[in-house]
Amino acid sequence: MSAPTASARRIAVIGGGPAAHRLTEALIARDRRDVHLSVYSEEPLAPYDRVGLSKRFEEPGNDLLLGDPLLWEDPRVELLTGTRVTDLDPQRKRITTDAGHVAEYDDIVLATGSRAPRPPIPGAEDIAVYRTLEDVDRLAAQTADLTEHLGRPPHCVVVGGGLLGLEAAGGLAGLGADVTIVHSQEYLMNAQLDEGGGRTLNRLLAQQGYQLQMGERPHELRRNGAGTYGFTLGFERHADLPCDLVVAAIGISARDELARAAGLELGPSGGVAIDATCATSAPGVWAIGEVASFEGTCMGLVAPANAMAEVVADRLCDGEASFTGFDTAAKLKLAGMDVASFGDTFGETPGALDVVYADAISGVYQKLVVTDDARILLGGVFVGDAAPYMALRPLLGRELPAEPASFLSASGGSEVELDLPDDAQVCSCKDVSAGQIRHAVAGDETTPGCTDMAGVKACTAVGTQCGSCLPLAKKVMEKEMASQGMEVSTAMCEHFSSSRAQLFEAVHAAGLRSFTEILERFGTPTETSSHMGCDICKPAVASILAAMHDEYILDSGRGSLQDTNDRALANMQKNGTYSVMPRIPAGEISPEKLAVIAQVAQDFGLYTKISAAQRIDLFGARLEQLPQIWKRLVDAGFESGQAYGKALRNVKSCVGSTWCRYGVQDSVAMGIFLENRYKGLRSPHKMKFGVSGCARECAEARAKDVGVIATADGWNMYVGGNGGATPAHGQLLAKDLDDETLVQFIDRYIMYYVRTADRLQRTARWIEELPGGLDHVREVVVEDSLGIAKDLEAAIARHVDRYEDEWAATLKDPGKLRRFRSFVNAPQAPDTDLQYVLERGQVRPATDQERREGSLVLLGPEIAVRPPDGALTAEEARQ
Repeated sequence: MSAPTASARRIAVIGGGPAAHRLTEALIARDRRDVHLSVYSEEPLAPYDRVGLSKRFEEPGNDLLLGDPLLWEDPRVELLTGTRVTDLDPQRKRITTDAGHVAEYDDIVLATGSRAPRPPIPGAEDIAVYRTLEDVDRLAAQTADLTEHLGRPPHCVVVGGGLLGLEAAGGLAGLGADVTIVHSQEYLMNAQLDEGGGRTLNRLLAQQGYQLQMGERPHELRRNGAGTYGFTLGFERHADLPCDLVVAAIGISARDELARAAGLELGPSGGVAIDATCATSAPGVWAIGEVASFEGTCMGLVAPANAMAEVVADRLCDGEASFTGFDTAAKLKLAGMDVASFGDTFGETPGALDVVYADAISGVYQKLVVTDDARILLGGVFVGDAAPYMALRPLLGRELPAEPASFLSASGGSEVELDLPDDAQVCSCKDVSAGQIRHAVAGDETTPGCTDMAGVKACTAVGTQCGSCLPLAKKVMEKEMASQGMEVSTAMCEHFSSSRAQLFEAVHAAGLRSFTEILERFGTPTETSSHMGCDICKPAVASILAAMHDEYILDSGRGSLQDTNDRALANMQKNGTYSVMPRIPAGEISPEKLAVIAQVAQDFGLYTKISAAQRIDLFGARLEQLPQIWKRLVDAGFESGQAYGKALRNVKSCVGSTWCRYGVQDSVAMGIFLENRYKGLRSPHKMKFGVSGCARECAEARAKDVGVIATADGWNMYVGGNGGATPAHGQLLAKDLDDETLVQFIDRYIMYYVRTADRLQRTARWIEELPGGLDHVREVVVEDSLGIAKDLEAAIARHVDRYEDEWAATLKDPGKLRRFRSFVNAPQAPDTDLQYVLERGQVRPATDQERREGSLVLLGPEIAVRPPDGALTAEEARQ
């Protein structure tokens, strides 16, 4: 490191967080040789990624360092770690450190960030905070010590239900703690989500085992004497919470003490007041990041901090950039939680319209906010399914190219495939536009184009901080590559350079059984993503392992790879309860089994409905009730219907030749055989079969992934029909087949699909995208053109031999049953807040709005709701 030259502009950066890093990076990137930066950091490390703080729970050795470490080797940069600035003199433009060192500067940039406050209550000194790597390490050590000392999972309370609070809760839960989240509002993330989204998030977290205490702040923390718990967190209205550890994540408090002592103007709620140039009230003093108060607000998000850093870098290089306001987009980083928001989430723009989709079956909430003419996108909220978030966010403030509802993936809208304008921002952390990505791909006369994400990241810095923009950046890159005539990579994600099909074959050949083994052997952990993979590769690998080994899907660390429904072995519903759907092969059921279902539904107060797939769905079960319900169903001979998994859902059949005067084949017997043969086989997407006993097609077989239609000469086999966003009719693969040949062809077809389809690719799209389409499938399945028919058949035979019902396996193992509990100290405790209504003569749980208002839109002939102070009990509703 060299000393600054006499003519160099001396810049002191006070603070060593992400904002300081971005400022340093931005100044050096401008290639000014007449500057010298001194960066003072109180922490012992170089600037690290606070956005990814929760990764430290999973990876204790990960320092989360930002960017290229060579930045700090640049001769124009001096990084002083473990150094605290104690005095700022704006008039003399000098600072003093805790070691007594005094230095003079031409410009001073305050990037001191914020501290994590504790609630102002008695006993607050015993409350931990979640802000730094040191805090995370301390929490991890305390949790481990408590577990060892107590001989049970410690009960941890996290005070604060915002982004940081939920990430802290997720980290503690990942360490084995039982976690209660205390939040002052009635729903979580209320700063980022509207009420519909927030209450959906409440239910999602509750079903994952988190306990929630909402609507009140604690008023004291008491130390207990000898007893079960070390502390009691006290409330005035709610019941007190006994606990072992309390963590506060209740927002930020700007570190403005230096500025305050120096006499700088402060914001109305603290922080250093800045103008649009990020200048403070003192000449030559700037402020960026969480310490900066712009128009009276300090913001604890990385995007505005980076934007401020870019403005100051530009101004220090004689530019005219201005800070235009806060980007408040947020995405929750918590396993199993798909939550995101951006723009005007509360619809505060005059005349704003909400386009809302709330899925009563899957517990999904999606909302777009648009102008009163439904043309301009103003904001969005996504809970449970945030697939459209990354593609829509760059269109904020722009005209949508189609009806708003068509972009809501949960409602059946197609995946958003848009040609983003060049100036549309793809990466907010690094302020990278679609045009910059396209330029990196295209290259120029002196620089060759980038042909993979690693190259694009190196050229543009896209995705090098939080990484959430990488799926969208990859799409922009691939579309530009295709337009340039380049070969597009089939890499599944940045962790795996192979496609899902290639990875399947590699894992199959190597005989691997865990995600860690697969990543170490065939993948590439990245600096910006956890070695535990990402939301693209984890569920894909989970599907591969399940299809290949037919082992219990939640064993051996595979539980963390699964989605919410698979972890509960049940579909989560809108109100946080679950549905139970036993398998009824081909729709055939005995009166005795019908009686068991009816009795279970009565005893547990479940809403019942015949599904579109000829099965009986039972709604309204709590998590801890699932084993009780399934014990009775399994004892009666039922198995899991796998309605929660990417697997065979059902085989629909008509009554066929047994009863129907038009039937020419026994469609019921064939349907039962096929369902029992392929049940439990995990696949890239869900599958449905249909068997019709004649050409009248009462089982709608041609709308199924595999459709079988009887003729006088045998069975006709159709493939590639399915519903979804773009329904497709099945196409004839082979005709006039006997029973043995039909099953042989289905074996080959299904296993070829399982091995070669992309992640979440339904059979119709798979056939469309295969080179040669249906003709190729026919060559492989019927003619055995690849010589793999025997191998495909053997794979199905192994699956049949190894199949074990997931709920039967769960009930036999006390360790597996531990997943199905809502309360640690009272595993069977009911949800006392659950109220019921009568709908079409059946009991179902009341919605949040019904409980608040005591009223309900008419959905059927018999609905009764009492006011909230006289809510129906389940027994009263049945009566």
